[in-house]
Amino acid sequence: MGASKYTKGCCGWLIVVVVAALVVTAGVVAIMKKRSHKSAEVLPVPGPPGAITQKYADALGTALQFFQVQRSGKLVNNKISWRGDSAINDGKEAGLDLSKGMYDAGDHMKFGFPMAFTATVLAWSILEYGDQMAATKQLDPALDALKWITDYLIKAHPSDDVLYIQVGDPDTDHKCWERPEDMTEKRPLIKIDKNNPGTEVAAETAAAMAAASLVYKSRNTEYSDTLIKHAEKLFTFADTYKGSYTVTYPKIQTYYNSTGYYDELLWAASWLYHATGDRQYLSYVTVKNGDSHADWGRPTWFSWDDKRAGTQVLLSRVKFFGSKEASNAENNGLGMYRKTAEAVVCGLLPDSPTATTSRTSGGLVWIDEWNALQHPVAAAFLAVVFSDYMLTSRTSEVSCSGQSFSPTDLRKFAISQADYLLGNNPMKMSYLVGYGDNYPQQVHHRGASIPVDANTGCKGFQWLASNSPNPNVATGALVGGPFRNDSFIDSRNNSMQTEPSTYNSAVLVGLLSGLVTTSSVSLSLS
Repeated sequence: MGASKYTKGCCGWLIVVVVAALVVTAGVVAIMKKRSHKSAEVLPVPGPPGAITQKYADALGTALQFFQVQRSGKLVNNKISWRGDSAINDGKEAGLDLSKGMYDAGDHMKFGFPMAFTATVLAWSILEYGDQMAATKQLDPALDALKWITDYLIKAHPSDDVLYIQVGDPDTDHKCWERPEDMTEKRPLIKIDKNNPGTEVAAETAAAMAAASLVYKSRNTEYSDTLIKHAEKLFTFADTYKGSYTVTYPKIQTYYNSTGYYDELLWAASWLYHATGDRQYLSYVTVKNGDSHADWGRPTWFSWDDKRAGTQVLLSRVKFFGSKEASNAENNGLGMYRKTAEAVVCGLLPDSPTATTSRTSGGLVWIDEWNALQHPVAAAFLAVVFSDYMLTSRTSEVSCSGQSFSPTDLRKFAISQADYLLGNNPMKMSYLVGYGDNYPQQVHHRGASIPVDANTGCKGFQWLASNSPNPNVATGALVGGPFRNDSFIDSRNNSMQTEPSTYNSAVLVGLLSGLVTTSSVSLSLS
């Protein structure tokens, strides 16, 4: 009994000692870990584009081809064998040439709101990563795609307070399944003006033109000047005659419903500040409207409808690299934008205390079953841009509720999302059409689904219902993506998963351009 009791007591003390040792060890590890975060090594600033990561270079070249697939109008240097001229009479009823521009998705509509967003993101991507695009011989295709849209946007803005925001009737369009080259239906126009406002569309178009003006500033001065003049007039129009375009035209709510327009006003003013250096735009986003409309401290998802996260990252650039002219109040506002941008990226990092738990088992950030890849690709684009701002400014870490993360951590997240869509997923499926050996064969896309020599008229629905692969490959299309359980049904009738869009392709081009090689970003966009 005694010996037994002694042995039990000895074990008890041993356990206490062991536990105490573990606690001490854990404490030391935590302190060391904390110290290591505090003294994180400042990574060297990358120089000119380094070694090319071939898979991202190949994917970038593939992705940019989709903008050729989506072109409207009389095609120039057409590289898509199954595409031809289409919609060449668009705009004639108003005495305008609106033949250019791009179809938004698998149909033949030209919606100005997502099209302008496509142009803004393409321009941003070129401004940040043009040297990396050039290193992979993809800069010219990117510039070509951007100008095809901005040429259209210029024509769509015939006077200061008038902007044409839509070509085609979606109800009529969706009752047809035909090649764009064979369209015979009427293509009515919708415009906004003083009496019929559409603040978000006017502001997004201003953002697109301001960003594009920077792209062409050193390439085509006259074109750049034209773009910035349109941008400033459109911003004034948008800010003076406030009203949502989906209130003015409720029918559009079914397709591209707007959840508000102040995010577009802040986004446009941010781009105009970068393009002009005029402090009235900096004051607009910081002092005048920051507290009331910027949603500081509340991270959101970047998309064609919501520009808040994009604005926060874009204005972080000013805070990272400095603005000599900014007042204290403006600098305080810029600081709030940067803090919110940090909250955005903290929510993306899997190991962050504030990380979103909404992810698939395969690691894809998951927000919506419709067009599921939209948000993770856009989020990854912002992450890689923010990481490069950190690297270039020699900022060693970002703090997420007491834990520190490096630019490399942000880049790893961006890589995880890019690799998922390129085939590193449970389906082993590349969601980028034309990339890899296993990609969707039944993309929900009218032109791709109908043979060039087919005479269908409007009623070619047998091609929609067909179980055969598309006769034409919509190269570069980024389809909607997987379900929450990482599964995917490759069916043309499954538009939720198989329909591509130009605005998804724009953020994908930005993401891939950021990953294709390492390089510092420019300290200024102007």
